[in-house]
Amino acid sequence: MRSLRSRLLALWVMLVLSGSATAWLLVESFQQSAQARVARSEEQVARACRDILDRFRLVVSDWSGPEIDAHRKSELARAVQAALASANGIEGGLWRDGTGSLAYAFPTYEGTGPKTDVPSAEAAAISEVNAQALRSGQPASIRQSGRSQVLLVEACPLPGPLRGLTAWTMTRVFTSEGPAYGQLLAGLVLIALTIFGSAAWLARLLYSWSRKIALVERALEATDHAAAELPRLPRTGERELDRLVDALNATGERLSVERRRAAVAERLAAVGRLSAGLAHEIRNPIAAMRLKAENALASGEASRKDGALETILGQIGRLDGLLRDLLEMTQSRPPEARAVDLRTFLEAVVQLHWDLAARKNIRVALGTCGPSEPLPRFDSSQIQRAMDNLILNAIQNTPQGGAITVDACRSGESLVLRVSDSGPGVAADVRERLFEPFVTGRPDGTGLGLALVREIARNHQGDARLVSTAQGACFEIELPWRSS
Repeated sequence: MRSLRSRLLALWVMLVLSGSATAWLLVESFQQSAQARVARSEEQVARACRDILDRFRLVVSDWSGPEIDAHRKSELARAVQAALASANGIEGGLWRDGTGSLAYAFPTYEGTGPKTDVPSAEAAAISEVNAQALRSGQPASIRQSGRSQVLLVEACPLPGPLRGLTAWTMTRVFTSEGPAYGQLLAGLVLIALTIFGSAAWLARLLYSWSRKIALVERALEATDHAAAELPRLPRTGERELDRLVDALNATGERLSVERRRAAVAERLAAVGRLSAGLAHEIRNPIAAMRLKAENALASGEASRKDGALETILGQIGRLDGLLRDLLEMTQSRPPEARAVDLRTFLEAVVQLHWDLAARKNIRVALGTCGPSEPLPRFDSSQIQRAMDNLILNAIQNTPQGGAITVDACRSGESLVLRVSDSGPGVAADVRERLFEPFVTGRPDGTGLGLALVREIARNHQGDARLVSTAQGACFEIELPWRSS
C-alpha cells in the first residue's frame, strides 16, 4: 500500500519530467524550424542565381566584343538588380576571374540607403564559391554556420562570349533571432513559470505536510503505553490535517471514557467471579467437615470421631492454602531483584520435586539453562514459587512413565523459563481462561496456581503463557533480562 507522501513525490517527479520533456520538444522543434528555414533559403539562393543567369543571357545576346565598358557594366548591374528585385533578403552580382566583381545589387536591403558594394566580410567566401563554380562548370555553394546565423553563398557559371564570368547570390539565415526565437523564449518562460513553479510549490507542500505529519507521529510515539491513553494532539494549521487531528482527539476522549467504564465493569466482573469461585471453594470443605462431624456425633464411636477430626483438619489445611494463595495474589510484594545463576537456581527448584515425581515414575530433566554470563537479575524466591506451581501442575497432569523438562534461555532482551511435560495437554475449553482465578482442568484443583504464576511474572514486568506444542503442555515465564 503506497503512502500519500510517495504518491505526491511521484506527482512531483512527473511534473519535473513533463516540464523537461516539453522544454526539450520546444527546443528541438525550434531547431528543426531553423533547419527548414535554412533549406528554404538555399532553394531561394539557387533560384536567384538562375534568375541572374537568365537575365545575363538576355543582356549579352547581342554583344559581339569581349570588352566590357562602363555602359555594359551598367547594363549588367541593371540586369542583376531586376533579377533580385523579388528575392527578399538576397544579394548578389557578377564575378570575373582575376578581376572580381563586375556588378552587384541588393534591391531588398532595408538599411538607410541602397547597398552598392560587395560586403567585405564575406568577400573571401564569395571569391571562393565563384572559383569553385568556374573550375567545375557546375553550380557551387558554401554554407558557413555561426552562433546566431547561417551564411549561404551560391555561384553558377555564365555562358556566352565573355569567359571567366560567374553569377553569385548570398543571404543570411538568422537561427537565434526573429519571431520564432521569441516564441521559443516565451514558451520556455511559460513552462518555467507553470510546470516548474507547480513542481516547486508541490515540493514545498510535500515538505510542509511531511514535517507536520512527523509532528503528529512523534506526539503519538510519546504516548505513555502504560497508561494506554491517546495523547492530546496539537493542531498543525492545515485544515484537512486538523480535521483528522480533531477526530483523533475526539476518539481518544471517547476511548478514555469507555476504557474507564470497561475497567470498572471488568473489576466488578472479576470481583463477581472471584467471589463465586471463593464461595464454591470454601463451601466444599465446609460441607465435608459438617458431614464428618454429624456422622461422628451420630455414631458415638471414638474411632469415627478421630477420623472425623483428621478429615476436618485436612479440610482446614485446604482452606488455609486457598486463603494463602489468595493473599499472595492480592497482596504481592515488590520483587527484590538479585543476580541469579540459572543452572544452580533450576537445579535447586527441580530437586525439591524429585521425590514426588519418582513416586509417580516420572522423570524430571534439566535443559541447557542458557548462558552463564552475564547473570540475570530477578527475585529468586518469587520466581521459585511460580516454578514450583508449574512443576507441580506438570507432575499432576503427567501419567506414569512420562517426562518433564525444565529449561531457561535468553531470547533477545528477555529471559524465558520453560516447563514442558509429556502429558495429555490442556483441554481446549479452558485454554483461553487458563490463567484466570478458579479455572482448572482437575476436579481437585483450586485454579489459583497458574493465576499466581502470571501475577508473579507481571510483578517482574513479564508475563506467563501456554505455548502450543505437538504433545503435552508447555508453559513459559518471560521476564525482562536485567544483566547483573
